[in-house]
Order: sequence, then C-alpha cells, then structure tokens
Amino acid sequence: MKKFSPDILKIKDPEALIDKICAKLKEDVFRRFRRKGGVVGISGGIDSSVTLAIAARALGKEKVVGVLLPEQDSSPDSKELALKLADRLGIKTVEENISEALNGFGCYKRRDEAVSRIIPEYNPEKDKMKIVIPKEILDRNLPPVFYVTVVFQNGQEVTRRLSPDAYLQIVAASNFKQRSRMSMLYYHAESRHYAVIGTPNKHEVKQGFFVKYGDGGADMMPIGNLFKTQVYQLAEVLNVPREIINRIPTTDTYTAEQTQEEFFYQLPFETMDLLWFAWENGYNPIEVAEVIHMSPDEVSKSFSNFERKLKTTEYLRSAPLHDYDFWRP
Repeated sequence: MKKFSPDILKIKDPEALIDKICAKLKEDVFRRFRRKGGVVGISGGIDSSVTLAIAARALGKEKVVGVLLPEQDSSPDSKELALKLADRLGIKTVEENISEALNGFGCYKRRDEAVSRIIPEYNPEKDKMKIVIPKEILDRNLPPVFYVTVVFQNGQEVTRRLSPDAYLQIVAASNFKQRSRMSMLYYHAESRHYAVIGTPNKHEVKQGFFVKYGDGGADMMPIGNLFKTQVYQLAEVLNVPREIINRIPTTDTYTAEQTQEEFFYQLPFETMDLLWFAWENGYNPIEVAEVIHMSPDEVSKSFSNFERKLKTTEYLRSAPLHDYDFWRP
C-alpha cells in the first residue's frame, strides 16, 4: 500500500484524467444511451461548473445546454457565476425559475410551519432560517441531532433542537426544490433527446448528501468518483472562473447563509478527503493522525462516522426493488 501523505490525492496528470472522463461521457451519451447531447443544471458552484466544462469538451459546446434553476431562496451570485462560466465556454443556457412550482407543492409553507412549531416567534416574511448540527455532537461520535437556527431581522439568532417530526417535515418540504429541478432538467433533456448529466462529487454520492430522485436523479455522474479537492484540481485545468473556484461551497437551500461544511460535513474538505481515502483504503488511524495533525482517537471517530453515514444512506443509492417474482404459471 502506498505510504499515506498529504499529497496522496493529488492528480499527477489532470489533462489525462479529463480525457478519460470525456471519452467515457461521450461513449455513454452518444452510443450507450443514444442521446444527441447533454443537459447540466448549473448553479455557479464548483461541482456543476466542472461538470459543465467536461460536458462541453466531451460532447461539443453546441450539444450541451446549461439550465439555471433559481427559486426565491437562491443566492443572486449563483446566477451571475453560472452565466459567466457558460459564456466563457460558449454554452447555451436556459433559465427556469421554479418558485411557482414550489409554491404549488407547498414547499415554503410546509417548511415554515414546522419551523414555527419550534420557534413561534419566527416570521418567514422577515426572518431567515437554516438547519444545523452542533459540532460537539460529532466530536463525541454520536448520531447527528439537528437544530434549527432562526436569524431575526434585527440580527439576533435563536437555535433550538428540532423534534423528529419537525425535522422530517422541513427536510421533506425542502426536498421539493431538488426534485422540481430534476423534473425541469428532464423536460429540457427529453425535449431535445438529450441526457441529464449529474453533478454530485464522491462525498455527495457516498455520504448521501443528495436528494433521492432530486439531484441524485441523472443519467450519468462524471465526477461522482472524485474527491472535492480533486474537483478543484480539474477546475484549474478547465479554466473555470476564479470567482467560482474561490467561492465557499454552500447548500443554497435555506434562507440563512450556510456552508456545506456547517450543514452536513462538519470538516474542511481538505481534511475530509484525506480521512475518507484513508478509511476506504484501510490505513491505520495512527499513521493518518500523524499526517493530518489529529489524534488517533479523532481519526477513528471520523472513520466510524463515515461507516455510519454509508450504511444509513444506502437507501438513497438503491434502485427500485422489483425482485418480487413470486408468481408461477
């Protein structure tokens, strides 16, 4: 086994790796699925930006459509950065605001109703909210316990523990966003006889940081086996705008600002990538701890957390079960 080091995830030849991904994507779209091109949902984030750049190189810019899918909680920066990348790549874009669809589903109303049960002072017309996991819970290697934070108009913040039913209602309501986007992506794909090219990276796929039949709904995921730091390495080669590379990854789901690290991962990507690689490949926690400046106990706790996430999110990665073949003539 290769000696564990801080550079173990460094891609030696990014151009060669991009060429391999492009060749596979081209084969899958044009030959395996017999589609005429690809549709990518673009958000101004690093993952969708790298995916769009790869798709343009693999399929040809004239056979790729970038779809912007904002809603009332979206950051204005998302649209600006997505359009800047598409313009640089020469990619045609389509914008579909999904706020009306989400209102039709009762997305915002159902979410805010659950928040108000926990924090009655919450006024969705004026205040902002987000779901958080206190870091001390993960430090003790306990299953996640979720809290809701409301940022009031005057800047005051209140954080309270969510009841199981309130948490589930907020998540179920919020997931309308990803599922509505998936539906719109397939509309634009099917109307052109194109494939939907998904944007999740390895952590999102393996740790379950996606919505089943939402952002997890796609025909292929070309960066689905790349660590986050590796996605950034490819971004440098693919000439992704510096503003996108320097942008802190956000959930862009709730009204209050929230990073992906704060909401779900609880670790910097540089550290988490190394920890996951070490766990996945059976490295000794003592060896890993010396490299990333953590205690062996902290590394072991991270390994246990990864294992738990992989098991508890297996449902998200499973295809529909149809092995109910009991009838016989």
